Amino acid sequence: MADVQKVLKLDPHDNVLVALTALAANQPVTYAGKTYVPAANVPAKFKFVEHEMPVGAEVVMYGVIVGKVREPIPAGGVVTTKNLTHDASAYSTTRSPHPWTAPDVSSWRQRTFLGYHRADGQVGTRNYWLILPLVFCENRNVELLREAFEEELGYRKSNEYRRQVRALIARRSESTSPMSTADSAIHGATSPIFPNVDGVRFLFHEGGCGGTRQDAHALCGLLAGYIQHPNVAGATVLSLGCQNAEISILLEEIRKRDPQASKPVLIFDQQALGLESNMLGRAIEQTFAALEQANAAQRTPAPLTKLTVGLKCGGSDGFSGISANPALGHVSDMLAALGGKSILSEFPELCGAEQGLIDRCINQATADRFVELMTTYAARARAVHSGFEMNPSPGNIRDGLITDAMKSAGAARKGGTSPVVDVLDYPEYATKPGLSLLCTPGNDVECVTAQVGAGANIVLFTTGMGTPTGNAIAPVIKVATNTQMAMRMSDIIDIDTGNIITGASTIEQVASDMLETVIDVASGRKHTKAELNGQYDFIPWKRGISL
Repeated sequence: MADVQKVLKLDPHDNVLVALTALAANQPVTYAGKTYVPAANVPAKFKFVEHEMPVGAEVVMYGVIVGKVREPIPAGGVVTTKNLTHDASAYSTTRSPHPWTAPDVSSWRQRTFLGYHRADGQVGTRNYWLILPLVFCENRNVELLREAFEEELGYRKSNEYRRQVRALIARRSESTSPMSTADSAIHGATSPIFPNVDGVRFLFHEGGCGGTRQDAHALCGLLAGYIQHPNVAGATVLSLGCQNAEISILLEEIRKRDPQASKPVLIFDQQALGLESNMLGRAIEQTFAALEQANAAQRTPAPLTKLTVGLKCGGSDGFSGISANPALGHVSDMLAALGGKSILSEFPELCGAEQGLIDRCINQATADRFVELMTTYAARARAVHSGFEMNPSPGNIRDGLITDAMKSAGAARKGGTSPVVDVLDYPEYATKPGLSLLCTPGNDVECVTAQVGAGANIVLFTTGMGTPTGNAIAPVIKVATNTQMAMRMSDIIDIDTGNIITGASTIEQVASDMLETVIDVASGRKHTKAELNGQYDFIPWKRGISL
């Protein structure tokens, strides 16, 4: 491998280089006409300093401060948790805007995907019916419905309410016999009863009562986002009747997102209906009838402007900010140029990257809201004896992400360079074309849950170490930062961006291929590994606890 492919300097202002492959101590490498000598063995993905750095010196990467030296580092020395501590660039709350040069998307303007057109103008990439509880007390009843519907409709499994669903199927068509467990379809397959319904999805959570009123309102807002989501035809909601997450709050949150309340939402209150069998019997009857209506939907062409893509990274490594994340950033920029939407989240992983995002905000009010949400979140984290500097996981550190600012600088590249058109607080809904920032933790499932609740009808998820994360209603496309991991964990990875590291492909080439995959997945021509594996994760965020 040529020397130019062994190391990389990410910004002219940087004073560290990234090892693209393992480097041996005292073996010179060259980059951009300069020769560097590692003082020790440098593992792939780790960084070594250009010159000797004393205690208190600032380490710069991606053109921003990512840490402060706490033990002297010799020239060519490897940056580790022992010699570097978290530090981040200060920022001004006043934006300094600069022009944006959009990528050339002329060849994509007439492209379409096949989606489900909803009454409110949104377009889904899947067609699901949703069944969910307003409070954790109803989780068991949701589970009973899950078993009954999934098994008898051919989506999968078994309990006493199956007989009712089986009778409804028989009533629907005397000539159609229900599928047996042996014939039951794999995840992602179509039911022979309702072939145009991609599945009945079931949400479970531990909230709705016993927490703060703010928790209840946030949960109702999140659930409303899922009901309003373009991938959902309608929903069945189970309520106990006395919880903090009241039916009235849920309906109010739905109207915030869709003033016409155009989707069917079936609500059943257990305390009002009495016996469990009364509630579930009615829920089954009415849900089955609603599935008949949902089955009438057909995929038809939709412009790429109807895509809303969540941008997420998890199980990140030292290559995330070099390969997969900037490829996502270019896809985000392409969508912005086309008039589509993208959502960048994970506020603890924007620490140190604030100035660039502030400057990209379309106006000062948008910038002010971003600063307010960042500072409030940081204060809440400190209140529970934590902080953004504690964000990198042991796996992140083991794979070369030494400080939160270093992780953040690479994570922010998922947002590309386009203007920030909106800043959303959890669990608000994305409505403006272009890039929106959504306040969420970095936690994989909590973040993806929030992005989908904000309207992402597809999620691009980068990973350097591997994570099976999926979502209940939106396809999650898993993007590997390096080929070695993509091959080792091929059962969960959809796209490999390792060619960027070797120099075999450019970021722009990989991004174009990635957008093609997005179109195929959005059109239903391809299912993600998470969908095929039945990885339907859903975890609501409780404010201030997660990073």
